[in-house]
Amino acid sequence: MCGRYVMARSAGDLVADAEAEADARLELRASWNVAPTSDVPVVLERFVEVPGRGRTQVRQIHVARWGLVPGWAADASVGVRAFNARSETVLEKPTFRDAVLSRRCAVPVDGYYEWKAGPGKVRRPFHVSRADGAPIYFAGLYEWWRDPAKAEGDPEKWLLSTSILTVASPPADSAEPVLGELAGLHDRLPLPLSPDAMAAWLDPARRDAGMLVALATAQAYTTAADWALSEAHPAVGNVRNDGEYLLHPDPAETVPTEDVLF
Repeated sequence: MCGRYVMARSAGDLVADAEAEADARLELRASWNVAPTSDVPVVLERFVEVPGRGRTQVRQIHVARWGLVPGWAADASVGVRAFNARSETVLEKPTFRDAVLSRRCAVPVDGYYEWKAGPGKVRRPFHVSRADGAPIYFAGLYEWWRDPAKAEGDPEKWLLSTSILTVASPPADSAEPVLGELAGLHDRLPLPLSPDAMAAWLDPARRDAGMLVALATAQAYTTAADWALSEAHPAVGNVRNDGEYLLHPDPAETVPTEDVLF
């Protein structure tokens, strides 16, 4: 699963890496402890009218709340329980099945955290990232939700929200060492997109959602084989803690299982 992650690069760097466009007013707050219900960047493609070019498909970066709120929801609290979506059931679950047809996105991260069980009730946090330091793009979904409590014309009338897909972790006996390490962290893995899978996943003209989920999951382990794991600071378990220091372990501190705030 993915319950905490890092996104600390600038908007300009992300726009360049994703080969996307963004409003000049786009602001991203660097965070080394991004938690569900936070505002996060998403990469999506849509058709827009471009002067002189007509209806054109463009790739854009927007800011969304992490936790999907479907259009039919009575209130936004639904999103608290929908920050991850299982790839095996995303086509069936009412919360996600409309979005996976035509509102797919990629959620860029610099890395994410997972906890590894140790002796007794103690677990150690690990930071998972690409070995080369480039962003990871997770398969995601997005939705627009209209807040009935807000007046027409209110800039906060519409809420953009997102969710990250997950897949089963690699087998523990995988030939690639890092895949075996990932298996030891959790039984679920946030679903990474290779460049080819990302291009297909974002294409708003494609409606073959089942094929797209299959394509993304088929290349997940190959993409994750380029990742690296490093022990992180136990303070990451508290969402109030933030800073680059969370990427580095403090051997003097341990966190009992029941105190981990995930």
